[in-house]
Amino acid sequence: MKIFYGSIVVTLGALIFAYFYGGFSAVILTSILAILEISLSFDNAIVNARILEKMSKAWQEVFLTVGILIAVVGMRFIFPLVVVSISANMSPMNALHLALAKGNPEIPGTYGYILHGAHPSIAAFGGLFLLMLALTFFFSEMEHHWLKLPEKLLYKVGQIPLASALISLVVLVFTTELTSKNPHTVLLSGVLGIITFLLVDGLGQLMSRHGALAEVSDEKINQKGYKPKQVTGKAAFVLFLYLEVIDASFSFDGVIGAFAITADPIIIMLGLGLIGAMFVRSLTVFFVEKGTLDELIYIEHGAHWAIMALAVLLLFSINFEISDVITGVLGGIIILLSFASSVIYNRNH
Repeated sequence: MKIFYGSIVVTLGALIFAYFYGGFSAVILTSILAILEISLSFDNAIVNARILEKMSKAWQEVFLTVGILIAVVGMRFIFPLVVVSISANMSPMNALHLALAKGNPEIPGTYGYILHGAHPSIAAFGGLFLLMLALTFFFSEMEHHWLKLPEKLLYKVGQIPLASALISLVVLVFTTELTSKNPHTVLLSGVLGIITFLLVDGLGQLMSRHGALAEVSDEKINQKGYKPKQVTGKAAFVLFLYLEVIDASFSFDGVIGAFAITADPIIIMLGLGLIGAMFVRSLTVFFVEKGTLDELIYIEHGAHWAIMALAVLLLFSINFEISDVITGVLGGIIILLSFASSVIYNRNH
């Protein structure tokens, strides 16, 4: 429980602040947004944990301190302001004044309405980035398969050079052809999502491998059971950036979906940012310290199937209204099934 003490304290503080800010109704809205964020981001915590395991203790602390500031202030507060500012061609300060006006998001010209109008490009970027993330996992060689037929089929497809990028580009072309909402912007955003993943993932792998295998002989590397040391320095910094980009991609749907509940940026930052992001990081630390991903061999598979489902739903949401409840419930069911399968496997072996 000590891992979650900080999150519990932050939750109580955020709810107290919400009460003085907007009364009991603000507390209810903050709680709903927090539950929404945690349900949507459970797979995020699993992916974060696998990457965080490679980083030194010092850089893990950086992710849990500086990273939380970026997640709360950057993605849940500044990011929507920047989107509204660019979309409406206004200054960030005017966008902030518009946000604090708490206008009805269904009325043209309000903060929530403008942000919702930018959803197609945001969904294209986040959807393609997350699709690349999921495909890269399934295209890699793995010791165990959860859903054997589709995972083995995906692995065979992954043997084609640049398969993840090729498939993502095909998906993007079909998505662009089907949309009537700023197709050129959707196409550009999707391409930027793919490029961002290729750059960050490629640089992260290069720096991680260089940092982890430095001054280690090939003989030792080839020993069964050898585990690279935790990375530091530039390699850890690149992994930190990788984690922040992944976190940002996961938060897109939650930030946009929050405006269906409230357009108040303070309530959104309290619910999605402070409470939701803190619990996601507590879950990440829990998974790392308890070795959960190694004990539950299918949980990472379930997380990446949930990521793929999230990516597909994000791309579909460009043309169709999809409730965040569906996204959260579907992802939760997939991860729960992978957890149950892992427990059954451990009992049988």
